[in-house]
Amino acid sequence: MAAAAGPHAGAAAEARFISSAKGKGLFATKNIRKGETVFVERPVVSSQFLWNALYNYRACDHCLRALETAEENAQRLLGKSSLVLPHPEQCSIRKDLHQQCPRCQVTYCSAECRQAALEQYHQVLCLGPSRDDPTHPLNKLQEAWRNMHYPPETSSIMLMARMVATIKQAKDKEWWIKAFSQFCSKTANEEEEIVHKLLGDKFKGQLELLRLLFTEALYDEYLSRWFTPEGFRSLFALVGTNGQGIGTSSLSQWVHACDALDLPMLQREELDAFIDQLYKDIEKESGEFLNCEGSGLYVLQSCCNHSCIPNAETSFPENNFLLHLTALEDIEAGEEICISYLDCCQRERSRHSRNKILRENYLFTCSCPKCLAQADDADVTSDEEEEGEGETDDAELEDEMTDV
Repeated sequence: MAAAAGPHAGAAAEARFISSAKGKGLFATKNIRKGETVFVERPVVSSQFLWNALYNYRACDHCLRALETAEENAQRLLGKSSLVLPHPEQCSIRKDLHQQCPRCQVTYCSAECRQAALEQYHQVLCLGPSRDDPTHPLNKLQEAWRNMHYPPETSSIMLMARMVATIKQAKDKEWWIKAFSQFCSKTANEEEEIVHKLLGDKFKGQLELLRLLFTEALYDEYLSRWFTPEGFRSLFALVGTNGQGIGTSSLSQWVHACDALDLPMLQREELDAFIDQLYKDIEKESGEFLNCEGSGLYVLQSCCNHSCIPNAETSFPENNFLLHLTALEDIEAGEEICISYLDCCQRERSRHSRNKILRENYLFTCSCPKCLAQADDADVTSDEEEEGEGETDDAELEDEMTDV
């Protein structure tokens, strides 16, 4: 885990400038087959969401690998400590490798992650014996964030804190500032819209409170611009615009492993029925909050533009922060690689509804082939479409739970 951030060697894509209006895009550097991994990328920085951590979704403090066994994960989500999962040998969690910071007791999945965190940002952010002290500046900052940004979470103030801590610890501070400057920036008006979306109607007062607490906890003369009202808003918008959601789950890893087992037909049917019922019971108890969740900044992935008919998708099959970009179709060398910022259900809605979501959350109107083909459709959302929204929820639940 201590290797540098960015894509692994052999990435089949590169970022290119498209236009001042569209910015950068990601393009294939060779022919890519459907199902092929385009690249695997490590974030420059990542962090678990604060409410997610508070509610005992236990994850490695560095790479977000789920720390519970699959059985413990299922027991917690069900609220049923007596649950026993079949095929426990298919659980990939290695508790014997887990380590804690000796000063503040945050937990890591391995010695490598503990060392990587220490070397990049944890020396600055370690709370030591003040971990449970509500008056500590970092704890005050986190509590203020939780009181402003409730689940479902889309970002974390600690992602920004780790950016600052990374530069404060770095020997080559300019290298890290350049790394963070690669992420797309917005105009002042667009930044305000992003902050408004994250913090709600009282966002101006809340943003100033966060800035003051952020300054108290982390001020650094070298980064003084980030602590000004304008600089802090820009930093906030950078994270809001470029942050990629991360989901990990030991239970979903166990399910994938069970799916791959070569079993007699009767045993396969029994196992599949058990898993299907398990998902239904978990949905009743825990709703949509199934995974350890956080967000990260990924240099290459952040260059992927949106399409309502994407030719690639992101996932986290290694149960940690390593992002895999996988081709959904054959992609030719020189072709732009696009992902969808919408989920499966949203992509099936009308052009008007899709663009309403995109304008509210990402501040652009889509002009992908699907949207252009539907340009003459009525600019209204039909009652039938609204009524049909709930119909796919059950079908999507299992995909959502296992597609990590």
